[in-house]
Amino acid sequence: MANDPMLKFVATAQAFPDKRAAKLRAEDFAEIANRYAPKAATEQSARCSQCGVPYCSVHCPLGNHIPDWLRLTAQGRLREAYEMSSLTSTMPEICGRICPQDRLCEGNCVIEFAGHGAVTIGSVEKYITDTAWAEGWVEPVQPGAARGQSVGVIGAGPGGLTAAEYLRVAGYEVHIYDRYDRAGGLLTYGIPGFKLEKDIVMRRAERLRAGGIRFHQNFEVGRDASLNDLRARHDAVLIATGVYKPRDIKLPGVGLAGIVPALGYLTASNRKGFGDAVPAFDDGQMNAAGKNVVVIGGGDTAMDCVRTAVRQGAKSVKCLYRRDRENMPGSQREVAHAQEEGVEFVWLSGPKNFGGQDAVTTVHGSKMRLGAPDASGRRAPETDPKGDFTLDADMVITALGFEAEDLPRLFGADELAVTRWGTIRVDHKSMMTNLPGVFAIGDIVRGASLVVWAIKDGRDVAEPMHRWMSGIAKSVNAAA
Repeated sequence: MANDPMLKFVATAQAFPDKRAAKLRAEDFAEIANRYAPKAATEQSARCSQCGVPYCSVHCPLGNHIPDWLRLTAQGRLREAYEMSSLTSTMPEICGRICPQDRLCEGNCVIEFAGHGAVTIGSVEKYITDTAWAEGWVEPVQPGAARGQSVGVIGAGPGGLTAAEYLRVAGYEVHIYDRYDRAGGLLTYGIPGFKLEKDIVMRRAERLRAGGIRFHQNFEVGRDASLNDLRARHDAVLIATGVYKPRDIKLPGVGLAGIVPALGYLTASNRKGFGDAVPAFDDGQMNAAGKNVVVIGGGDTAMDCVRTAVRQGAKSVKCLYRRDRENMPGSQREVAHAQEEGVEFVWLSGPKNFGGQDAVTTVHGSKMRLGAPDASGRRAPETDPKGDFTLDADMVITALGFEAEDLPRLFGADELAVTRWGTIRVDHKSMMTNLPGVFAIGDIVRGASLVVWAIKDGRDVAEPMHRWMSGIAKSVNAAA
């Protein structure tokens, strides 16, 4: 139709929201780009080709109705666009900020394949829900009719918060138990503010609290109550702890002072941003100021670390990664942001040992080359005998990924079944563990993964938990 606002991708170029200059944004932890102005959001949404098979939605773990809310945005029907985006996601403005769109929706956009540059889906998603919050369109959680049953959720990360919302709406009393003093999990303490400002997370948690969900902070299962204690308290329990144990790096010198794990480093920085007392930051252990920093790893966590070190005033920041740029797991956009901010990437390189007396002073490394593909399909790195090298390093941050903690031992529940990787074993249809009424979702089942997958799991587990508890209620009524 002549008045159709869509399919403008030929006449309108791709345009992301303007980023602040690298030198300026490296001075603080504020997000690096503002949201779109309304006119720009409308224009960029109108670039969508409205394809018959929307590969953007197909490659979104949540199955978001992306072409639909892009069309509504282009038509100026922004409140409807927000309502459409919220049908499938409990945290669209968070996904819009931190999802690796270049690997998911935008990376599979049809007009990207045609050479016109993908629709800027993430930026529009952020714009829609930020506007909804500003305009008061984000409605309170409305609890359903009380069922007289309760659920215990272990973990206040994205998966646990999502499941809690769905179950509260279904009429269950919901209690969330979390080891931290604030809700959000990695959203709060693992992701830096320049990617996700913390008030964005806090307002989501407050919305749930206002909806009657009870938060038990600084609560450690195994210390404050065993898993079986929680099972006795509630009609069903959901484990959504994520994975927090850093992968070990077993090299000579690894015990030297100044070699720190990524999550401890990022948590200290985020706590400092909240204004907390952080002795490990104040004494310099977790502070990169004035130091030569070397980050080992190539994922999104490594990118968070190098960019945090820049903002803390590091003397130099280098990232060692054993593959090349094309084969790294982290977002290419994050790499570009880091390079703009002064990070140096040392590709095809790996550490051999760490030098120093009491504290690290050097990283001795070796060049790598890519050999035959491994089980994942990526070419496996192997040592290149042509060259070793040495880097000055006052601080080394290891960002090699995360593994599952020993939950059966920590939770006082030796009977809880786990896989050989330590992740919880579940029936993948019901998402229930081997313990009746105990369910598990997110990274503690999948292994370290994306926030969007945890949100999906939290959404999907609500229905089997509801079926389980409905069965319990019927059994009790029949017995009575």
